[in-house]
Amino acid sequence: MPVSFPQHPVPVLETARLLLRGYRRDDLPAFLTMFQQPDFYRHLTGKPLGEEDVWAALLRSAGHWTLQGFGFWAVEEKASGRFIGSIGFVDRKREIEPRIGDAPEIGWVLDAAVHGRGYATEAVTVVQAWGDAHFGPVRMVCIMDPDNHASRRIAEKFGYREYARTTYHDLPTVMLERLPRG
Repeated sequence: MPVSFPQHPVPVLETARLLLRGYRRDDLPAFLTMFQQPDFYRHLTGKPLGEEDVWAALLRSAGHWTLQGFGFWAVEEKASGRFIGSIGFVDRKREIEPRIGDAPEIGWVLDAAVHGRGYATEAVTVVQAWGDAHFGPVRMVCIMDPDNHASRRIAEKFGYREYARTTYHDLPTVMLERLPRG
C-alpha cells in the first residue's frame, strides 16, 4: 500500500514590497547564484554551495510544508518579480546542544544585493505574525553565526534573546529564543 502524505498548501504572505510564496523550480538559478556570493553564504555555510546542495535545500523546504504544515517561503521582490531569498520556520531535528526540541525555528536569508533596504524586518514581521497565529503561544528559537550582527539586531527587535553559545557543524553558533508572552 503506497504511503500518502497530507498536502499543506503554502500560504501566500504579502507586505508592501514583498511576496512570500512557495518555491518554484525556476527559483533555483537565482538561489544558486546567491550561494556563490561571499556576503550571502558567509554566515550560513561559510562556503559556496553547488547546484546539488541548493536544490536539496529547495526540496527540503517544499517537504517541510508537506510533512509539517510549515516551512520556508521564497521571498520575491514585488517591484522586480525577482527571487531574493528565503524566510520561514523549520523543525530540522538538529543534532545540536543544547537541544532545540519541538520549538519552531525561524530563519531568514536574503540576497546581499538587497541588504540594507529593510526587507528582512518587513519579512520577519509578517512571518512572525503568521507563526504566532499558527503555533500559538510557544517558545520559538533561531540560531546564527555570532558575527552576523545584522541578523542579531533583527532577531532582538522581535524579542529573541540569547540563551546559549555552542558549536554546530564545526562552526560557532549563538542560540536565541523568544518566550511566549503572557
